[in-house]
Amino acid sequence: MIFDVLTLFPAMFLSPLQESILGRAIKHELLQVRTHNLRDWASGKHLTTDDSPYGGGDGMVMKPEPLSRAVAELKQHNPAAKVLLMTPQGVPFKQHHARELATESGLIFICGRYAGFDERSRQSLVDAEFSLGDFVLTGGELPTMVMIDAISRNLPGVLGSSESAEADSFSDGLLEYPQYTRPATFDGMSVPPVLLSGDHGKVADWRREQQILRTLQRRPELLKTAALSDKDKKVLVRICQEIEQNQK
Repeated sequence: MIFDVLTLFPAMFLSPLQESILGRAIKHELLQVRTHNLRDWASGKHLTTDDSPYGGGDGMVMKPEPLSRAVAELKQHNPAAKVLLMTPQGVPFKQHHARELATESGLIFICGRYAGFDERSRQSLVDAEFSLGDFVLTGGELPTMVMIDAISRNLPGVLGSSESAEADSFSDGLLEYPQYTRPATFDGMSVPPVLLSGDHGKVADWRREQQILRTLQRRPELLKTAALSDKDKKVLVRICQEIEQNQK
């Protein structure tokens, strides 16, 4: 997988791409992240990439010409690459998007700044727009880093074990179960006995039940679309009944 990033601040990506799982994956050539300064495609003495908005108003708008040249050049090397724009107006980025985008041959991320891009750039160049949530950041660099991290976890070999990604929160529509490690007792709190039992079947059942319980408590809306088996549905009914009884 090749990630191309168009940004006015490529240095922002240096440290995050050298650390931890992403750093190892890049070192082992499981993926590539290539950052490009959008000014390299600007023209004029000052390599201007923004201008004042037509109709007046605050802020500056990113010009369409540099972006159009940049995308055209990058697509010469990979015509099938999808162009993604980071914007508060985009579709909320979810785990299923990460899995789907991990199947692409390449992705071109456009990191906006200032008051955003000329609308004609959206219409002519962009395949999909994504947002991390209902809030505004200074630019698209941080959302791009987050998306690259999430997508990379779904690439073969990046995590070392496919089971690691499958057990993540949202991988099956539910939140992850609670995790514990040594010591068995800490600050008066003990690890659930089932995890010390050595019975893998009981551990699996407990973890699944905890996934359902935690999702019900923290993100109940996820249960409407989660892939629940008949066994899961029975567990959910039992949990709801127990909660109802405890509230009486």
